Amino acid sequence: MKTIVSALLFCFFLFPGLVTAQNDYQNERNRMVDRQIANRGISDEATLEAMRTVKRHLFVPAPRISQAYDDSPLPIGYGQTISQPYIVALMTELVEPRPGMRVLEIGTGSGYQAAVLAEIVDTVYTIEIVEQLGMTAAGVLEESGYSNVLVKLADGYHGWEEYAPFDAIVVTAAAEHIPPPLIQQLAPGGKMIIPVGSPYFTQNLMLVEKDGDSVRSRNILPVRFVPFTRAGQ
Repeated sequence: MKTIVSALLFCFFLFPGLVTAQNDYQNERNRMVDRQIANRGISDEATLEAMRTVKRHLFVPAPRISQAYDDSPLPIGYGQTISQPYIVALMTELVEPRPGMRVLEIGTGSGYQAAVLAEIVDTVYTIEIVEQLGMTAAGVLEESGYSNVLVKLADGYHGWEEYAPFDAIVVTAAAEHIPPPLIQQLAPGGKMIIPVGSPYFTQNLMLVEKDGDSVRSRNILPVRFVPFTRAGQ
């Protein structure tokens, strides 16, 4: 304990601005969770703790850092966005993440949703079709210590059969229909959350549940996501 305290004091005196900034970011995350997320009905403790822990400001472009904890999505380049914190929390809670799970994410984007999931589950397999985004996200995730996240640059429509089945699948782009390969790769008892609808219009966030060979789905709420991009588009 004495060594830890000494190190903290050293850091404070040598880099007081850095210590203050990190405290400020933690305060912003706490406010974000209290006002934007818990206040809207998200109650899963693992999800709330993950949202308090993941440093969202590391996953947004440098010019947007001051907006990192705002109640809104933010552009991250290449026509993509980092989702609104509430939506990230909602999608996380709906798939009921827990230790021991293997989760597939389609649409790595900034890497933020993957990081939130990685705080809870054993392994996150995430696929990004935009090479530059995928490489940047992989770098941020690695530097942030998320060794339990595997990033693949590919068309997410086909999932990641090598590691299937998955206990949960999180899709962060709007598809006009639910890709059959993703249903096939969802484990029995698994849940998938996916926005379904026409690009550039309001879509339905749908929760898909698999019970043996039976698949059922229900609408959760209207959303606006960027389109599900396919290879060759």
